[in-house]
Amino acid sequence: MKAIISIIVILLCIQPFNAQSIDKNRVVILSDIEADPDDTQSFVRLFLYANQIDIKGLVATTSCWHQTQVNPESIKKIVNAYGKVQPNLLKHESEFPTEENLLSLVKVGKPLYGMKGVGENMDSEGSDWIIKVLEEKDDRPLWISVWGGANTLAQSLYKIKKTKSKKEAKRLISKLRVYTISDQDDSGLWMRNNFPDLFYIVSPGDDYGSATWTGINSYIKGIDNTTISNKWIAQNIQQGHGALGAVYPDVAWGVEGDTPAFLSLIPNGLNESEHPEWGSWGGRYELYLPDFSKTKEGGSIVTIAPETRKIWTNANDSFSPHIEKEYGRTIKPDTVVFKGYKETLWRWRDDFQNDFAARMDWCTQSYSEANHPPVPVLSHPSQLTVKSGENFNLDAFDSTDPDGDNLSFLWIYYGEEGTYKNEINMGASNVHGVNLTAPKVNKKETLHFIVKVSDKGTPVLSRYERVIVTVVPK
Repeated sequence: MKAIISIIVILLCIQPFNAQSIDKNRVVILSDIEADPDDTQSFVRLFLYANQIDIKGLVATTSCWHQTQVNPESIKKIVNAYGKVQPNLLKHESEFPTEENLLSLVKVGKPLYGMKGVGENMDSEGSDWIIKVLEEKDDRPLWISVWGGANTLAQSLYKIKKTKSKKEAKRLISKLRVYTISDQDDSGLWMRNNFPDLFYIVSPGDDYGSATWTGINSYIKGIDNTTISNKWIAQNIQQGHGALGAVYPDVAWGVEGDTPAFLSLIPNGLNESEHPEWGSWGGRYELYLPDFSKTKEGGSIVTIAPETRKIWTNANDSFSPHIEKEYGRTIKPDTVVFKGYKETLWRWRDDFQNDFAARMDWCTQSYSEANHPPVPVLSHPSQLTVKSGENFNLDAFDSTDPDGDNLSFLWIYYGEEGTYKNEINMGASNVHGVNLTAPKVNKKETLHFIVKVSDKGTPVLSRYERVIVTVVPK
């Protein structure tokens, strides 16, 4: 009997479930699905991470482009397709929810545009559901990922303010985290004006060209844009990848414009959802009062006006991509420097597109046929304190790969994330360990370093670890 138990334990230990135990981000999706094919595209990607993100609601809403109807049946169609591949996904990682579970989360908002759907007697299945989830005994924040209009959330806030005590309303609102894909109705500005403590990420207005999120689908001159090409999408997502790939539509306006609203919730070692200023697959954002004179109208019916308080919004990065070399050191920084807010997102684009492609492979392939992400492991704490001018080491020597693939390393100094803004000499940064010298400082400064660990599988997959170094004067 003991021998049998031992065998069972061993088998459980070698199961191909390389997803580590994580504190999952909770999220409710608000989608104006059918206004643009990109909502469907983003749902396909979202469900591939349904085991790593705690999906709490899938709400069909309106927007400025889709004002008088909601289409929950379109969400259900994608869930049905997910249900056909879910058993195969479980061969690669655990905890993918059932089709029935996701179907139970599909809700509807009012089929009215913007503030016309907010106020007395404007409650909907979707707005009541948000309140219900907020009231659950769960200390985790609740993210509201807004892909269209935001009036379903606005109605939730209206009802909370009207029916709850000030103390309870404050407690519930403090748990909310909102990311909206620009302003696609007039309720976003209303919420920011009337709920000044509401955590809100947005590139304000309806001018999509001025928004960070467009870095996901912008054609960038001077880099390889293959992973957002129609040919790449057809080969890696749409065709030959089972039922979920089969429902992924062709690009009509921009590919997956809604995906940045949840990319930062994926646990990859880089993403820290509570710190938008640190940067993530979904971009980097800073908390400030934007200059209204620079806010542009985009041609829709959304009303724009000056912000009345600080919001999380566009931040700029300076970024030089690393390029491959045929001989000698395998990679080097390009001589071209890109600077802007879209750069905070597209700098990671190949990484998250490859990750998407790999998970699409999981829909049909066995564990041994597919690729799985590496596991970075630091040889030291993720937070270090050193003295001005002192030498220190960063190392990810113990990193592993579940498929036994060879690993590549890249240490990145992310200057915009910390308080110290000058350059740091990284030397040969494509090694597992780097030896650095702390800058000379007159006051305490913080430096952020990211180690990117990539395998050599197909497609190449990357994961990260962040090290925050505090430098103090001698």
